[in-house]
Amino acid sequence: MEKTLYDSSPYAVEMEHVSKIYKLKKKDGDSKSSESFYALKDITLKIAKGDVVGILGTNGSGKSTLSVILAGISDIDSGQLAIHGEQELISINTGLNNQLTGLENIHLKGALMGFKPKKIREIIDGVVEFAELGDFLYQPVKKYSSGMKSRLGFSISLALDPDIFIIDEALSVGDKGFAKKCLNRMKKLRDEKDKTILFISHSLPQVREFCKTGLWIEGGHLMETGPIRDVCDHYSDYVDKLNALPDKEKKKNLDEKFKERLIVTEKKSFWIKIFG
Repeated sequence: MEKTLYDSSPYAVEMEHVSKIYKLKKKDGDSKSSESFYALKDITLKIAKGDVVGILGTNGSGKSTLSVILAGISDIDSGQLAIHGEQELISINTGLNNQLTGLENIHLKGALMGFKPKKIREIIDGVVEFAELGDFLYQPVKKYSSGMKSRLGFSISLALDPDIFIIDEALSVGDKGFAKKCLNRMKKLRDEKDKTILFISHSLPQVREFCKTGLWIEGGHLMETGPIRDVCDHYSDYVDKLNALPDKEKKKNLDEKFKERLIVTEKKSFWIKIFG
């Protein structure tokens, strides 16, 4: 993967035939074959700098895999990937050390981003004010609710001010008031600072309101990119039809799609005959 500083490229993200494969463990412990599956398969896309992209897909479609790849947390197995600019993943499950306090996490994240202690001290007040955590700032993050983790993670990422924000369901937990506050801040970044924002959410109303471009991933494949209204309409129709199926037919449909992503490799046995 090629990762560069913010440069003259018109694109924040360039992907060509990118695939990501995960290995599966079999419940029965069968050692004669090993199974893997495509979390993402042959993804080719370009995301322009300053675009706000809503990433859609049903559970298990590959959205979160895409987010950790774009954040530099996970490598690709094949293809070409270029990220132009500093990126930051905002997710309730990523980026915070549960053993450290909220304040210590601010220091840690700032240090990992290469900030000097003086700069880190400068951003602390902004994080504390936005997160609204009160005395919980001085408690270990393992004691936080999922909503509180989202508050802290979002607030730190905003203060670090990366070129590319990757938001993975971070607004799906906690109170609606804070979610609205975050969206308003992100709109300001979108309109005033021309930030690139990748927004993964199951909330179609949020995606429709906030994003300019839609990106739909299903079964590890890129199904569609285009104007947000069109992609949301097509995705919504697909979900409605899927949910309208009887339970057995729906399960069969999902099982077939999963089997299409499987990679089965048979292990060969070797026998050595000793003469003498």
